[in-house]
Amino acid sequence: MARIRIPSTIVILFVMVQTGFLLFMYTRYSSFIPQSEEKPSQAHILILSSWRSGSSFVGQLFSQHPDVFYLMEPAWHVWVALYQNSAKVLHMAVRDLVRSVFLCDMSVFDAYMPWKRNISDLFQWAVSRALCSAPACDSFQRTDITSEMACKTLCGRYPFSKVEETCKTYSHVVIKEVRFFDLKVLYPLLTDPSLNLKIIHLVRDPRAVVKSREQSVKALARDNGIVLSTNGTKVEDSKYKVMQEICRSHVQIYETATLKPPHFLKGRYLMIRFEDLVKDPLSEISEMYKFADLSLTPMLKSWIYNITHGQGSGKKKEAFKITSRDAISVSQAWRNVLSFQKIQQIQEVCKGAINMLGYQLLDSEKEQRDLSLDLVLPRRQNQFSWSSFNPKH
Repeated sequence: MARIRIPSTIVILFVMVQTGFLLFMYTRYSSFIPQSEEKPSQAHILILSSWRSGSSFVGQLFSQHPDVFYLMEPAWHVWVALYQNSAKVLHMAVRDLVRSVFLCDMSVFDAYMPWKRNISDLFQWAVSRALCSAPACDSFQRTDITSEMACKTLCGRYPFSKVEETCKTYSHVVIKEVRFFDLKVLYPLLTDPSLNLKIIHLVRDPRAVVKSREQSVKALARDNGIVLSTNGTKVEDSKYKVMQEICRSHVQIYETATLKPPHFLKGRYLMIRFEDLVKDPLSEISEMYKFADLSLTPMLKSWIYNITHGQGSGKKKEAFKITSRDAISVSQAWRNVLSFQKIQQIQEVCKGAINMLGYQLLDSEKEQRDLSLDLVLPRRQNQFSWSSFNPKH
């Protein structure tokens, strides 16, 4: 039988044409796939803030929602395990952990909690309503408003595997973190097609932050050392070096998000001020929920009113707990507690942030004590990405 010899160049040409045709058909088919099918099934919200800025309170506003799986500062485990490193060095490990949590892959904690563990081994697990109700725990319903104390009593011994199982049953995964100091570190998450990430950037008057930090000096000492790169040495921030870094980070995050931001940040960044939140809670929370594609339920409205209309500003031992307080009194407490000398020091290291975030600098102790003088400046729509804008303010 005669054999037909086909030159190798023709074979190569045929393969190239066939490959090109397949690529063309794939590209053409892909263009017809609806966006809704490509979009991840879950929404991912990162509450980005710093210590003692009201972020635990904002976290609870999301945690108590029946559609939300919430974790408070899971990157705490990274900083505890690798405390001899600096915050900048740990950014990558923190980002990787946050990404895994958003995807409900809790095997990432194996590196930081290698032992056989229960839900209660997870940092601040009991402030997560999702970990206090089914399927994580049978003691509460998803629509219940849960308390940290009741959850600790009833739900702590469930196996750690319940965390991942529970996460996968929610439409929204929300994480609160205080361990990011540069928005650009989050770019890989914002461009990751497996994530549907939005960022809520919570800020607070630095002078109020310092007053709150003074209630928690020992609890913050290790984190201070990581911020200041002291190779594991604990630090008390008496010279406000940590506050200076915190203020710099807020300026960096805000400027990166609003001054010629990358296209992938459009509609995915929201900055809110704690002071605006406590002045008009329901309005501001409604705006945050709208940004996150959530609805405010009647039960949540009632809970929010009660939690923000308590008596006084809370006890020292309640510094890290969410209790019923007079929220406006809390936001103004620093003006009665701090000395004017301290205020001058804080203003010196955080002047840029105070101006950019929309707060009024104080020139005298008389101004400090005059509570009729509003130090929270009106929100300017053309300058800030606030959660809401009311020209009457």
